[in-house]
Amino acid sequence: MDYISAREAADKWGISQRRVAVLCSENRIKNATMLGNMWLIPSSAKKPIDARSTRYKNIEEKTVKPFLKWAGGKGQLLKEIEQYYPFEDSKITKYAEPFVGGGAVLFDILDKYNLKEVYISDINSELINTYQTIRDYVECLIKKLSFMQDEFIPLDTANRKIYYMKKRERFNELKIDDNENDKIEKAALMIFLNKTCFNGLFRVNKKGLFNVPMGAYKNPLICDEKNLKSVSDKLQKVIIVCGDYKNSSDFIDKNTFVYFDPPYRPITDTANFTAYTKNLFNDEKQIELARFVDDMDKKGAKIVVSNSDPKNTNEEDNFFDNIYSVHKIKRVEATRMISRNSKSRGKIKELLIIRENLKNEIFRIIDIWWEELYWKIL
Repeated sequence: MDYISAREAADKWGISQRRVAVLCSENRIKNATMLGNMWLIPSSAKKPIDARSTRYKNIEEKTVKPFLKWAGGKGQLLKEIEQYYPFEDSKITKYAEPFVGGGAVLFDILDKYNLKEVYISDINSELINTYQTIRDYVECLIKKLSFMQDEFIPLDTANRKIYYMKKRERFNELKIDDNENDKIEKAALMIFLNKTCFNGLFRVNKKGLFNVPMGAYKNPLICDEKNLKSVSDKLQKVIIVCGDYKNSSDFIDKNTFVYFDPPYRPITDTANFTAYTKNLFNDEKQIELARFVDDMDKKGAKIVVSNSDPKNTNEEDNFFDNIYSVHKIKRVEATRMISRNSKSRGKIKELLIIRENLKNEIFRIIDIWWEELYWKIL
């Protein structure tokens, strides 16, 4: 059996080395063994569920999942991101996601933890309207989606295209009118288009109008009634805001875990084609976000940021290494799911940017020092 040190396990699981030692002493890590005064952990061991937290719900299957497909969705990176969930600390009772998008991390957290307060926001008004409608009017929404599903599925391809284009045109009319009385219809159209358009992509032109063509789906599930009701239940106490990420400042404090998933910095000249608002997130805005992250860090919040890795195409591009120079940057493997060029779809590196809590960092350094000293003595 292969073993790793407590320090290596701590890095792997995103917890302190001291916490790993406690888990070993409590027999929470199967086959962990002590050599001298050091713990050795099987390399295949999984991070134990934190029994100290009564807010964790020990369930085998997810009860809720994202209701939309979304460009840049984090479903495939959840295993990496969840390593940095800080909820083993009983003081972390709040969660904020200021670029919520499809909400893969949001729903993973809502599915596992009963938190005191949750805040989500996005600048995409149609997306936020859909979240709010699911929370407040889910039964009416389900009726509209069920009706559209019953109309759309029996049609042949030619008539499906006609039906799709009519719904797309109606959706854009509602976007322009922006009438509060149309919010349920607009949310239903948002979901319908997402389930039937090319790659589930939400893209707008310079006028802000949705312009994605129909996709080639044989039998799309337009109305997932069970999941929509589950989502509605989970969102009941969630603060849902349409606006800039900076609006989250008043919510975020030392008891908050914050996940920032902004529009990614393009790594190719054509990557911006997936933009879902007409306001592009350029380098200047990325720098502004990095400063905001630093401000929230000073409040004591626990923070994770994700973004593209420019080194995929240019090893000399240190943009994020520079603007997040005081943070830990981890490069993780992901699959590009949406691209204009099918040849460019595949494995790439993305960034997880983590701000280590100063107190925990000091303990980590002390633990490393003691471990190195121990091996020297041996």
